[in-house]
Order: sequence, then C-alpha cells, then structure tokens
Amino acid sequence: MRWFWIDRFTEFVSGVRASSVKCVSLAEEHVDEYFPGYPQMTPSFVLEGFAQTGGLLLGQVNDFQERVVLAKISSAKFHCLARPGDHLSYSVTLETIQPDGGLIKATSHLGETLHGEAELTFAYAPDSVVQTEMFEPAEFLRMLRIYGLFDVGVDQDGNPLKIPQRFLDAEARVMT
Repeated sequence: MRWFWIDRFTEFVSGVRASSVKCVSLAEEHVDEYFPGYPQMTPSFVLEGFAQTGGLLLGQVNDFQERVVLAKISSAKFHCLARPGDHLSYSVTLETIQPDGGLIKATSHLGETLHGEAELTFAYAPDSVVQTEMFEPAEFLRMLRIYGLFDVGVDQDGNPLKIPQRFLDAEARVMT
C-alpha cells in the first residue's frame, strides 16, 4: 500500500501556502477497516495529509535539500468526520521558517464546512541523525509529479517552479 494522504495539489506558492485535495474512498483499507461497519478517514490520517502538504511546502523552499520531518502537533481540532465519497480540501500556510525547521497552520474543509484545523511544527533532520536519503530522488520526483506539484507550483513572483536538476538527473539515470 502506498501511503499518500493527499491526491493532488490544487495550489502551491513557494514558501507561502499550498492547497491539496484528498478524495476519501472505501477502496482504501484504512477507511473501511479502522472502525468496522462505520468507514471513515480518521483524524490521524488527516493530520498526515496536513503533514505531507505542509512538509512538501517547507521542503520546497530549499529545493528539497533538507530532510523535513514532522516534529510536533501543537494543536488539532476536528469538527466532523470524513466518510467515503467525501472530498477533503486541505490548506496550509507556512507561518515561520527557522534554521532548524518551520511552523505551518492547516485547515481541512468538506465543501464549505470546516472539518479540521491544526498547527504543526517541522524539523530539519541533520546528517548526524539521519545519515541516508529519506527518499530515492527519482522516486520522490515521481511522487511530486503524481501530486501535480510542478503543474500548479509557482514562486512568490508567480513564475512556474522548476524541478531541481538533481531530481531530473536521477530520473534520467533510472530511465536509461
């Protein structure tokens, strides 16, 4: 099973904000099997969707040179449940960037209804802690392409985001 907790980006402004969507499906094991007889996307999985959206927003600021990890969930509140057939819209805003990580604020909506809100802290994992790549570069680029990050992503001046050359090089090596 792939652990993608977002389906695609709908907006991505480098260093500022990102929006993504998650279509909740009964075909996903975690939706059907977590509470047998009452399928839902649990808040913990929604938080992971926030983390993936916000972590990629923070990671892109430095062309994905840093290993971004979720360090802390400062607050989280959920107002209703996401059920099969629902379309969750995530919005994250990068509130602060520090030398050791950053803070994002996130919300999810079901249509016009506020579904959830959270504040998440991310840290950069230094080489002394993680001495390997967290993701193989070509596979990571494949994931970013699936999410549509470079289809909708722009810098703060509105120019399209460029794919980091090291990802393109890794992809070329895999293709040959």
